[in-house]
Amino acid sequence: MDIRTLRYFVEVVRQQSFTRAAEKLFVTQPTISKMLKNLEDELNCTLLIRDGRKLLLTDTGRVVFERGQAILGEFSQLESELSDINHLHKGVLRLGIPPMVGMLMAEPISRFRQRYPGVELKIAEFGGLTVQQAVSNGELDMAMTALPVEEDSSLTILPLFNHPLCVLTPRTAEWEGKTSLSPAELASHPLVIYNEEFALSQQLMRLFAEHDVKPRIAVRSGQWDFLAAMVQAGIGVAILRNRFASVSTGRIFAGSRAKRAALGAGDDLAGRRIYVAQR
Repeated sequence: MDIRTLRYFVEVVRQQSFTRAAEKLFVTQPTISKMLKNLEDELNCTLLIRDGRKLLLTDTGRVVFERGQAILGEFSQLESELSDINHLHKGVLRLGIPPMVGMLMAEPISRFRQRYPGVELKIAEFGGLTVQQAVSNGELDMAMTALPVEEDSSLTILPLFNHPLCVLTPRTAEWEGKTSLSPAELASHPLVIYNEEFALSQQLMRLFAEHDVKPRIAVRSGQWDFLAAMVQAGIGVAILRNRFASVSTGRIFAGSRAKRAALGAGDDLAGRRIYVAQR
């Protein structure tokens, strides 16, 4: 039994006529008659009995008709839901966004919601390496991240935008006049940096290792605004995205106790690029 045969049978019963059912379904009457005969042969029972101009259901036919209506209803709902998903009319998109990227995503997410209002966004905010792994495991549909991605990763990587970094330092005499800081200079001061699951944290550790210097980690956190607050409190210096540092020294902290300096670490780190990763 297939869904088409079931639809023919249900329509014949509803219309009480092979001819009207054929017209409704845009097929010929012989086609419907043949399909219903095949259905009765398959089930090894009689489904319909002709009584003059009426079509009467046998007990078996009544069961098939009632269950057939339910099955056709479910199938129609399934087709509708699949169509909505295929055309992005509804569904759920699971998106991973590291805190360093989240501030940039408000406008793109707003445009996405305007275009696909029926799609629910479920956003997970974790470090770049964590969201990459979640996409690989099927826990997320896509994620924003900074390279490098694991070499054996099966993810598809597409570039989005550049992600310049800078150093946020306390606004004290020690830092006056400094416009650029080398890895060695950074390592000589307490650092407030992202947790280990952040790609930036691992890149910084590799950077220090390449320059044969050992950093002094004072505080780790997954939140950029907390790191900026630690700088404000004089606990150490932070490496943040340039826009975060702008906010920290401007709107949030009024520029009274923090200043920015360039990160003299070469293009690989000072000017990172953000990518979208998906399976």
